[in-house]
Amino acid sequence: MRPTYYRLVIDWAKSVRPDGSFDVAHPQGGCLRTIPPCAGWAGIRAQLRAVAAAQRAAPGRYQLMAVLTDTPERYARPPAGCERSDIEPRSRPPRTDALPAYQDAIRAVAAEARAAGVEIPYWSPWNEPNHPYFLSPQRTRCSPSAPSAAVGPYLEMTRAMQAVLDAEPGDQQLVLGETAGLVSPSSNFTRLPEFVAALPRELVCGAAVFGQHAYVGGDDPVGRLDAALSRFKCPRKTPIWITETGAMTDEGDRCRGVHRRLTRYYRDPRVAAAFQYTLRNDDRFPTGLVTTDLKSAFPALAEWQAWGARRDARNPPPPSRCG
Repeated sequence: MRPTYYRLVIDWAKSVRPDGSFDVAHPQGGCLRTIPPCAGWAGIRAQLRAVAAAQRAAPGRYQLMAVLTDTPERYARPPAGCERSDIEPRSRPPRTDALPAYQDAIRAVAAEARAAGVEIPYWSPWNEPNHPYFLSPQRTRCSPSAPSAAVGPYLEMTRAMQAVLDAEPGDQQLVLGETAGLVSPSSNFTRLPEFVAALPRELVCGAAVFGQHAYVGGDDPVGRLDAALSRFKCPRKTPIWITETGAMTDEGDRCRGVHRRLTRYYRDPRVAAAFQYTLRNDDRFPTGLVTTDLKSAFPALAEWQAWGARRDARNPPPPSRCG
C-alpha cells in the first residue's frame, strides 16, 4: 500500500504491569477474538521496530502518529453521569491523580521509539473522546441537552500529554480530536460540533492537525467539522486528517464508495490526509482490506494500493481499481 502515515494505537490497559507501570514489550497474542491465524509479537516494541524497518525500506513513508486509548481499571474513574449498562472501566477516563501514570506511558513509548531509531512526530491524547465506548460518561445526565461530561477529562489528558511532549527531545506535534463523526443529538454521545465548540481557542489554533473519523456509507462530517473549527478564527487554518476511514468489505460497490470518498478528500483543500482504519478484517467491524484468515483480498485493497503507488501525493487521483 506504500502509506505515508502509520497510525500507532496504544492500548494503555493492555500494556500495564501488575505494579501499574507501562510495559512496551507486553506480548500481543495476534488473534482476533481467537480467530486464527495467530502470530504473537512483543507489543509496542515489536511494532516500532517493524516501522523502523519499513521506513528504511521506503524513505519518507510510514511517518508515525500515536494515539492512546483504554484506561487500566486501577486508574479509571468510578461510574458517574449517564452511562450505558455495558460500560467497563476501560471506557472511563483516568482519574486526575492517575494522570502521571498516563504521562509515564507516553514517555515509555517515546523512549522506545528513540531506541528503535524512529520518531513519533504526531501524538493524539485519546481515541474518539466523544464516543461512550472510549470515554464514558458522555453526559452529566441522560438527556441530549445535558452538559457534556467528556470534554473536561479530554482536556486534562491533552494538557498532560502536551506537558510531556514539550519536555521530550525533538519536535512532537499535537493532533486534536480523533473524534467520531457523530452529529445528531443524543444522551449517549457528544455531538462533533458541540465537542469542538467546547475546546479552548488557544488549543485549537495551536494544534498541528485535527483528526476526524469518517466511514464510507455514513455522513461525511468534514463540512460540519470545518464550520466548527472556523468559528475560532485561527490565524492559520487547522488541517483535517481523516485518521479512520474505510467501508464494509463484502461488495464491489463498497470499493467504489472508497474511491469516491478518497477522490473527494483529494479535491477538498480542508483535508490533508486519509488513513485506512485497518488491514485485516474484523468480524465485528468489517472494514478491513483482507479477509480475517489472510487468504484473500477485498476489492478496496487495490484501490488503496493505487493511491499509494503515486510518486507524489499531489498527483491526480488514480483511476478506480474496483472493476
